[in-house]
Amino acid sequence: MGTLANDQRATNGAILEIGGRRMPFMRWSFVRLLFSMRRLMRVWQVGDGREERLGDYVLHNARQGDVDDVIRTIDEYCYQRSFMINVGDEKGAILDDAVRRARPSQLLELGTYCGYSALRICRAMPDSARLVSIEFNSANAIIARRIWEHAGISDRVALLEGTLGDGGRTIATLETQHEFAAGSLDFVFIDHDKNVYLSDLELILGRRWLHPGSVVVADNVKFPGAPQYRAYLKERQGRSWRTVEYDAHLEYQSLLKDLVLESDYLGDLGAGVP
Repeated sequence: MGTLANDQRATNGAILEIGGRRMPFMRWSFVRLLFSMRRLMRVWQVGDGREERLGDYVLHNARQGDVDDVIRTIDEYCYQRSFMINVGDEKGAILDDAVRRARPSQLLELGTYCGYSALRICRAMPDSARLVSIEFNSANAIIARRIWEHAGISDRVALLEGTLGDGGRTIATLETQHEFAAGSLDFVFIDHDKNVYLSDLELILGRRWLHPGSVVVADNVKFPGAPQYRAYLKERQGRSWRTVEYDAHLEYQSLLKDLVLESDYLGDLGAGVP
């Protein structure tokens, strides 16, 4: 009876571990997310206020101006309070390494959510670099801006509310206000609607923003999955792209598998096929 009570208490707090594996499935916050998956995929909020509570938690618990502590605090919240769909600490380390390897000057993020991955990107990118993050949900944008301001990175990242597929409005803003032009974009992180990974990459290629050596990183390619995006890059491996697939786990647990794809654009060095 005592063991059962302890297990029940564990489900309400930190992630339960069984056999050394993190088991978020035993937590109500994860179950609630699963039941809200259709809504989550449509508006990128679970609907129970966890995103807003994250912002409050960061402002009350993380040291102001300390990006490392803000990242740590978000991870703490996601492990101990509410499961969230950030890139997370495990896959975030892959993202960190990719940014450092690319040494980019101009970066683009598709899918801000609550601003976690932008924190990691800003921490890893050169001091002179500039990140533009795109988010279509205005409530998420408000949360991200609060967190960035608290972390002290607001002067290094700009947030645009919209999508690349919104009829040209966001693309026009990128080109007229953020100096996106042919060959100007060094790094892209894709972590938004899995159904538009490929179409948004094709929009970027169509604008010719990339150059040989540009790096594109995509999260959640296995779960929830972006099969068309993955097939596109596999078909062009060694011609216009050179892709490495990293086996990982879905964020904040160690049972469900995921893939992160890191792709170097070869451009004219390849076969000339976009």
